[in-house]
Amino acid sequence: EKIKAFVEKSTKDILSSNYGFWYYYNKKQENNKNYPRFGDQIQYKYDVKTLKNELIYSEEELSIQNYFIDQQELFSGLREGLKLMKEGESITFLFPSQKAYGYYGDDNKIGSNVPLICDVSLVKLTKN
Repeated sequence: EKIKAFVEKSTKDILSSNYGFWYYYNKKQENNKNYPRFGDQIQYKYDVKTLKNELIYSEEELSIQNYFIDQQELFSGLREGLKLMKEGESITFLFPSQKAYGYYGDDNKIGSNVPLICDVSLVKLTKN
């Protein structure tokens, strides 16, 4: 419900994914057709905020992440969201709590059942 209210108030062109979250492009690569697939290595950076735009984790705090698609642990929304991105793109994802840290939170700054906003940039894609 909170995300639906956020989407209705937004002036952005927010898309609904088949994975149960919403997103919009901050920077889109029209000519690039390379999406990450199983086993590809990517480097990405992101921050984590509440739906009230309060910063939970900054990009600097999290630093650049290295990830092998579908071969390492990530919360489900981010794992699926990264597959929608191409190198050089920046996307803002709106994750309901069940696609983020769910009932348990992250045992640190994210509490139980908290929907999240993640601004994600795919820095580098290395095909497997």
